[in-house]
Amino acid sequence: MELLFEFIKFIILALGIVAISKYLLVPVLRKISKLLNLSAKATGNITGFATSVPELLTVVFSSTAGFIGTSIYNIVSSNIINLVQYIFSIYLNKNQKFLSNKAILIDLILVAITIIIPIGIVGLGITMDIKMVIVFVLLLIIFYYINHNVHKLYLEKEDQNLLEEIENEEITQEKNRGIKTILYFIYLILIAIALYVIGEFLSKSLTNLSNIFGLPEFILGILLGVITSIPELITFIESQRKEKSKNSEYADKLGVVEATNNLLTSNILNLFAIQSIGIIVYTLFG
Repeated sequence: MELLFEFIKFIILALGIVAISKYLLVPVLRKISKLLNLSAKATGNITGFATSVPELLTVVFSSTAGFIGTSIYNIVSSNIINLVQYIFSIYLNKNQKFLSNKAILIDLILVAITIIIPIGIVGLGITMDIKMVIVFVLLLIIFYYINHNVHKLYLEKEDQNLLEEIENEEITQEKNRGIKTILYFIYLILIAIALYVIGEFLSKSLTNLSNIFGLPEFILGILLGVITSIPELITFIESQRKEKSKNSEYADKLGVVEATNNLLTSNILNLFAIQSIGIIVYTLFG
């Protein structure tokens, strides 16, 4: 009975992080990107950062509790589920024709690599130590460099047309834009505090499930991966539906561009940045 209660508490806390990310964090970041007139690529990157917050928190708190194995299984499952959800959203919105675009195709290859690497780490039993942090940071830089250049080569026309469309829209009065942006950044700070508090409770629940009830780390990691991938599914679908509502030659493709950059940013952050933070936290406090 105690195990069931602790397990339910664990699920509720994890879903709490997801709910805050979906209903508060992601909308606020979207509004900021709209106020700043950002491109589809930039908006996708920002959303990717936002939807990686649940993974960041669960990895940090599980590493603090001494469960580095849980964190890597979390990342593996999250990245695999992200790709599956992305493909589902592409077909749901009937945008599969754009997968042949060279920039999108190369980004998807990079996404596949973010799945192959952690599977290889688990399969080969590679130790997650500070040396891996150096490798991950270098790969993070390389992946962003490739992403930036392929978009510059193959999607420059679409990005330019989107910027021209945005300039012609009356999104926000200039005099109110600065004040609203500041308010949204204040909201972000408050959201971050709420996520941190819930993360503390999640860490304690994770420790209880493993130490007291003996649940394996890979099961806990996979559960966390499934739960923390829900915001990505929502943003993949919404980004494409949002663009489809516009009467634009580039609307459908821009929706896919945003979703693809969300996917790529989320996956490379999960593996290279968040896992590195997890290793450092585990080394210092685990």
